[in-house]
Amino acid sequence: MALRRLLSRWLWPAAVVLPVWLLIGWGVSGANGWAFLWVLFIAVPSVLIGQVVLILLNRARPSVRRTGAVSWLDVAGFGVWHALTIAVGLFVEAWFGLTLALAILAAVGLLWLQLWQLWREASPSRLLRTPSTSNVIVIDER
Repeated sequence: MALRRLLSRWLWPAAVVLPVWLLIGWGVSGANGWAFLWVLFIAVPSVLIGQVVLILLNRARPSVRRTGAVSWLDVAGFGVWHALTIAVGLFVEAWFGLTLALAILAAVGLLWLQLWQLWREASPSRLLRTPSTSNVIVIDER
């Protein structure tokens, strides 16, 4: 439970740390100017917005709000995506294309995982609840 709570607390800082890592990684690796433009205009906004959307979907689940901890599937999903994002930020030319493709697939897979878990935890009675007064028929005789 401690690891799951720790990851739950890490998610918001990760929305800032991971995009900043992409910029730092570009500077450290000595990648070219085109890579900088890609990082600045595509990678940083994508990781930032993607992380925020995934966090909001995660926090929408009743079990996460109740326990303050993510699920083990979340630990695996976010762990893989964050590790691949860090690998992309290393800008190793031989592995860059593969790590980028895997990071994108991991992000899409994590999105589907969050939606699936949210759908699974959603109570049908909450989604389809009708007010009790809807069963009353009122006839006006004017």
